[in-house]
Amino acid sequence: MSAPGGRDESPVRYELVEERRIGDGGFLTIRRLRLRVVGVADGRAHGEGIWDFVERPVGLDAVVLALWTRDPVNHEISVLLRAGLRVPLVFGRPESDPAHPTRLPELVAGIVEVGEEAEESIRRRAADEALEEAGLTVDAARVVRLGPPSFPTPGMCAERFHFCACEVSPEALATVVPPTGDGSPFEEGAALRWVRLREALDAVRRGEIPDLKTEVGLRRLAETLGTR
Repeated sequence: MSAPGGRDESPVRYELVEERRIGDGGFLTIRRLRLRVVGVADGRAHGEGIWDFVERPVGLDAVVLALWTRDPVNHEISVLLRAGLRVPLVFGRPESDPAHPTRLPELVAGIVEVGEEAEESIRRRAADEALEEAGLTVDAARVVRLGPPSFPTPGMCAERFHFCACEVSPEALATVVPPTGDGSPFEEGAALRWVRLREALDAVRRGEIPDLKTEVGLRRLAETLGTR
């Protein structure tokens, strides 16, 4: 095994034997692949199997945006959390399950659509999501990266999360408007709340903010701003 950060060449490769697509025309597509595992050194087949994974035709990746502001008096940092229902959690976990949620607190996030893969476009997408989901107008040029993108579920989806942050100016806070949304009825009913960053991190530790992308975004923001 190579050292972290090094390139580790796999001793096997995959050969595509057969492919099916399930759900074409919908928001998500399941790709069902029958794959043959072949040794790189000897070229021998080591077996076959089926692997399902999910694709999103509208865009492969997503942007996760930590919107933050600093109190002019005590200099404490607050972050914006958006709490709404998530359909897979509502219908995918039994109501008796302690993890069955009501509204899930999250950072603002959205899909990086096809054609928006360039750095400037990702910043623009982040700014657009701030308006759509939070009613805040921010300058795309002020959106900064919170480290490199990461794969949240590489066994199920090839999606990467692009973690970003943007400080919200007093002028933007004074001119906040009702969020426009993206036209989906499933964005209705969400609640917006500013929370002190340290309190949000405490809530993560207590399991009150169980969304992984939000935890990573909050921790990276705290690291970037030099606060815990």
